[in-house]
Amino acid sequence: MAGSSTVLRDDSLLSHLDRRLYRLERFFALIAGLFAFGLMVLAVVSVTGRNGFNEPLPGYVDWIETFMPLIAILGVSYVQRDGGHIRMDIVVGQLRGRVLWLVEFISTLGILLLIVALVWGTYAHFDRSFDMTKPMWSRDSTIDIGLPLWPAKLVVPVAFSVMALRLVLQLWGYGRAFLRGDETPVAVPLIMSVAEQAAAEAEHIQGRD
Repeated sequence: MAGSSTVLRDDSLLSHLDRRLYRLERFFALIAGLFAFGLMVLAVVSVTGRNGFNEPLPGYVDWIETFMPLIAILGVSYVQRDGGHIRMDIVVGQLRGRVLWLVEFISTLGILLLIVALVWGTYAHFDRSFDMTKPMWSRDSTIDIGLPLWPAKLVVPVAFSVMALRLVLQLWGYGRAFLRGDETPVAVPLIMSVAEQAAAEAEHIQGRD
C-alpha cells in the first residue's frame, strides 16, 4: 500500500546520498522480512513435529530469541526514511514553511541524540557477549541448544548506526529547507494530505491491473 508520506529527489549531493543509503536500508528491510518468513517456517515445522510426530523442533524458543532482533530492529531506518513511524501530526500537520522545518529539525535532532546513546549502549552490550577466546566467540548462549547470542546483539548497534546516518541526512534536509525556505525539500518525508494519500493509493492499485 502507498504510504502517508513521500520523499522527493533531485540531482543534489544530499539526494544522491539519500538514494545510496536507501539501497542499504531496503536490503536490511529485505533481510528482516526473510527472517520473519523463516520464523513462520520454523513455527510450522515445530507445530507439525509436535502434533504429527510428538517431537517439536528442538530449541524453537532459542531460534525465536535469535531471530527477533533482526525482525524488530533491522528495518527501523527504512521506515524512518519513508516517514512510516507512528507520530502525532495534530499540531505539526498544521505548520508550514520555515516553522515546520524548524520543528522537524528539532525533533529529528532529539531522536538522533537518543539513537547515538542507544548505539553506544547496545554496542557495549554486544561487547560483553563477544569473546574470541571462548567457544563460538561467545560468553553467553541460549538456554536450550546453546546458540551464541553475540550475532543477535550485534544486529542492534548496526541497525541503529544506519538509523543515525539516516537522521543526519534528514537533519541536513530540514536545515537546508529552513535556511532556503523550500516548500518541498528533498531527502525528507513530506506528509501527504488525505486527498494525496487517496490518489497515491488509487495509482498504486491501478498499477497492478
